[in-house]
Amino acid sequence: MRRRKADLSRRVNGELRVEFSESGLTSYAGLELLIRYFRGIELNGLIRRHLGSAGVAGDFGVTAMVRVLLGLVIVGGSRLKHVTYLVGDPLIQRFCGLVHLPNRRTVSRWLQRFSGAWIERLRALNADVVARTVRMLPLRTLTLDVDGTVVSTGATVERAFRGFNPHHRKVPSYYPITAHLAETGHVLRVKNRSGNINDGKASIPFLRELFAQIADTLGRGFRLQFRMDGDFFKQTVLRLLIARGAGYAIKVPFWQLLELQRQIRECRRWQRVTGDVGCFEVRLPLTPWKLEVRVVIYRKVVHHRSAKNYQLDLFDPNDGYYEYSAVATSLALSSRKLWHFMCGRGAHEKVIGELKSGMAFDTIPTRHYGANSAWQQLVALAHNLITNFQIETGAPARRRSAKCTALHVLKSIHTLRFELFHRAGRLVRPDGLTVLRLAPNEPTKRLFLRIADHLGRAA
Repeated sequence: MRRRKADLSRRVNGELRVEFSESGLTSYAGLELLIRYFRGIELNGLIRRHLGSAGVAGDFGVTAMVRVLLGLVIVGGSRLKHVTYLVGDPLIQRFCGLVHLPNRRTVSRWLQRFSGAWIERLRALNADVVARTVRMLPLRTLTLDVDGTVVSTGATVERAFRGFNPHHRKVPSYYPITAHLAETGHVLRVKNRSGNINDGKASIPFLRELFAQIADTLGRGFRLQFRMDGDFFKQTVLRLLIARGAGYAIKVPFWQLLELQRQIRECRRWQRVTGDVGCFEVRLPLTPWKLEVRVVIYRKVVHHRSAKNYQLDLFDPNDGYYEYSAVATSLALSSRKLWHFMCGRGAHEKVIGELKSGMAFDTIPTRHYGANSAWQQLVALAHNLITNFQIETGAPARRRSAKCTALHVLKSIHTLRFELFHRAGRLVRPDGLTVLRLAPNEPTKRLFLRIADHLGRAA
């Protein structure tokens, strides 16, 4: 129905009078749905089971403190001091199960109680949260993306060193490693590390712990396949994956001893992959390692000259006309499918980007290494709980392909905050019954009722 222009405008006279009062107003009405979901999965009991005897409980209790930090991260807080801006919101207090919220110093001191053994309990809590949903899905193959990411720190932060930050090489940093489950979008495991750690050399303990976690929480009935970049092309990594029966697709560095440059120069026929990508296969003997692997070499057409063409005596993967890459694999995939499969690693990069930009993974809350490591575990836990929440409340199915192995279309945390969590409301008590009232926005109403219906049926 069209309206007259005169009916669209509204005159604004003067300024509104602002009052701060205890009237039951909330800025986070959508958290009520998360509260119902957490109650349905018995999150409090799960927290107590893993952390109840960890020696980190204080005046507020371990369950309340975990939920305070989960709520802070989910609604968009990126600093411990942002806890003070949540004080007085009735939905936040209901979410945490508290009448009064802790202050910044209390939260900081609580985080600093975490040491190696208690951080491992946080990882176990995270693993159980992921396993709960993964076991419900029709999965036989798990695709695992393993990679490190740089988190810049201050100069006085414990165990922060200059290392592999490509943009700020002199800035002290952490270099946490993450394992991403491509089928669901979960962060399966996180381990914080100092900034001067090499991905490949330091990844063996992490991979062994990852195999043990999958066996303990998901069982041994899954076929595992790993995607990794060239830092993981190490003898120890290959032998571990082979010994555990896991498939792999790993980028191969253009080391001189591998003679990939000679293979490229001598190749006269390239198989077409896409319109601008060609490839050929070789069996590459790794004599010092006593291994032989299948390697597919790709070249992609580019339309610019490289600035490094003056180095005529060196081989450059980008020679001005093509960009070259090589992938070592044990998977029974054609060269074409392998190219798209490796391109699917971008989903892991997207999740890392969302963790940093949307859920404060790159925040350094204290100078204490254990506290910062615990913060990373809690951020990963918040991400996985939101992922479970979407999957179990009717996230639409996604069409799978060689590149995209995800089962569902998931919304980013930014979208969820705008559409669901950051909705203004008022808690009122007519006739003694507590009611949450929201503005009559039709899309919001449909979304709330759809999710509430799914939660009601699950209960």
